[in-house]
Formats: sequence, structure tokens, C-alpha cells
Amino acid sequence: MDTPRPPLGLYIHVPWCVRKCPYCDFNSHTFQGDLPEKAYLDALLEDLDHDLDLVRERPVTSVFIGGGTPSLMSAGFYQQLFRRLEQRLGFTAGAEITLEANPGTIEQGRFSGYREAGINRLSLGIQSFDPAQLARLGRIHNEQDAHRAIEAAYHAGFDNLNLDLMHGLPGQTTDQAIADLQAAITWRTPHLSWYQLTLEPNTEFYSRPPELPEDEALWDIWQAGSDTLNSAGFSAYEISAWSRPGMESRHNLNYWTFGDYLAIGAGGHGKASLANGDILRYWKTRQPDAYLKRIGSRTAGTQPIEREERGLEFMMNALRLKRGVEESMFEARTGLPLTSIAAILEGLRKEGLLEPGRLQATPLGQRYLNSVLERFLS
Repeated sequence: MDTPRPPLGLYIHVPWCVRKCPYCDFNSHTFQGDLPEKAYLDALLEDLDHDLDLVRERPVTSVFIGGGTPSLMSAGFYQQLFRRLEQRLGFTAGAEITLEANPGTIEQGRFSGYREAGINRLSLGIQSFDPAQLARLGRIHNEQDAHRAIEAAYHAGFDNLNLDLMHGLPGQTTDQAIADLQAAITWRTPHLSWYQLTLEPNTEFYSRPPELPEDEALWDIWQAGSDTLNSAGFSAYEISAWSRPGMESRHNLNYWTFGDYLAIGAGGHGKASLANGDILRYWKTRQPDAYLKRIGSRTAGTQPIEREERGLEFMMNALRLKRGVEESMFEARTGLPLTSIAAILEGLRKEGLLEPGRLQATPLGQRYLNSVLERFLS
């Protein structure tokens, strides 16, 4: 019997960048010279062709192009890519299509070409407007580049714009963190990703850690930043995602509500709900050269999400959302009855950690979210 079908997104990974940032643990590889656009386009489409069975006649509701630095690719590359994607996939009307862009890789007029390709949302990796912090973070752009990129995006017609900003940077004070937010707010962008810098394994910062603010200072930054963003009309709909009303990222909401997403591109990760009720995570060949040279399927590995793991997996995503989700979504996405976690929910609600009648953490539950999630390990 065919199981209910979650919404379907599409993730496209572009693995190249100009320079590897010292905090970055994503699958990114430095590249100098002309990128192999035609070869990568052909590889992406062949990759997708081998995954079309996972679509199950669903339209794509959102696309996210991440990296690496996707804005290294030309507008012509994306125009060809989306023409050929539309020959293989259906898209919902007004599907959200996001491209990550680095302010240091933007040429005049390139944003307009992206818009013509069908991309309707940009995510600019600003990280900070502070010149000293940009240098510490190894970014290839400066403060002026950041402002020029935002202006160019608006000029090209991108009214759906996200700015990525970090806080808890090396030696950062509360005033400096708020200055970054104020600079972003001045542009009246509809969405901000404001997240704390963390030291991830296999990064330069992990092997040579910079001096980061202490926990008390980090709390002060977060509290002052939250007050600043709330006063400017933003709401935190997820732990590190802030938006003006109605401008939440639909692609990320699909992740957090345990939807499905195809993945193509070197190192891309996907999730698929199969017709037999199984749920599968899968990932693609990481190294760009190996990805380009591979013939046929570029899937490097798969891992089923076992039934006993689905409750935790679902809650790890859904409880990141400030508003949580309806209880009915648990069974629709996991294939498990809500009764399988009823005792855990009852205990958490008695302790004031979950709201009644909804899968939503209370403010206290948000503060101790890791402890809440540990209950679902059983």
C-alpha cells in the first residue's frame, strides 16, 4: 500500500570555493581558473536521472543551491540547469528557489542573470560587517563588498533575501554583535540567519582554536540580539532563523518538518520516503573529480532510518521550530502512531517542557532542548 507522501524539496550542491574558510566543515574545495561548468551540468542531470524513482510523482516545492560557493557558477549555467530540470521534474507554482552567494564573487549584472534563470531567493554569506572579523574568518569580501552585494541583489529584483550572520566571533563584544545586526536591519531584509560560531572537527579553527567569548558573554550577546531583532519586526521561527511575517524559508521548513528532499551534486545529502514505508538517507560522492568522472549513479551510500529511530529524528527537527508542529504530522511523516511516544510526551508536559496538544517546546523546553530530546532516545 502506498504511504502518504511528504513534500519534496531539491538540494543542489556546488562544491567549489575561492578559499576555504577556517571555520567551514562543509564539502568545499578550492579551485582556481575556469570551473568545469558543462561537465558539472551533465553530471548533475545524470545524477538526478538515477534518482527520479524517489520523486513518486510529487512536484518540487523548493530548491536550495548550496556549497561551496554556488555564485562562482555563471548565470548561463543556472539558466541551462533549470531548463533541463523542468524537463524532468514538476515544480509547484511559485516554488521557492534559493541560491547561496558570496559577496566576494559577485560581478555586476550576475544577479540579474540568476533571476532570469528562475532563482527567486538569495542567501548572502555576509557573516559580519566588521572588517577585522571578516579577516579573522578568512572571508574574501570586505564590508563594502557586503553592502554592494545587498544593493545589487535588490536592484536585480530579489525582494526575498536572506543574510547569514555569525555571532560569538573571536573576541566579539555584545556591542559589536549588535552593530552587525543593526547594519543588516538597515537594509530591511526579510530574513536573517543569525547563528553562533562553533568549532567543528576537520577545520582550521578546530586544530588552532581562536579565543571565543565565554558562555556568560554568549548569553548576553544572544539576549541583546534577540531584543534587537524583535524590536525590528523579526520573529525567531527556528533556533537561528529570524524572519519578517510570512518570509520564513520554505525549504528549511521542509527539513525541520521531516519532509523529503532529493540531493544532487558532490557531497549532497538527501532523504526519501519510499512507497513501501521505508525512510532512507543517502549521500553523494564527495570529491568533485570523482563525482565528475563517475558513470551512472553517484550515490556513495545509503542508510535507512529504522522505526525505533524515527521518533527521535522527527523531534530533533520539529522541536527546533518555535511554533512546533501539529501532533498529526508525527504519524504522517514517520509512519508511527503518536501512541508510540505518548508516555514521553505526557512526562514532558507535566514538567512544563512541552505545550499541551501540540509538538512544541515551551520556553523552558527550548532552553533545555537537548535534555528534552534525550527522552526520545528510548
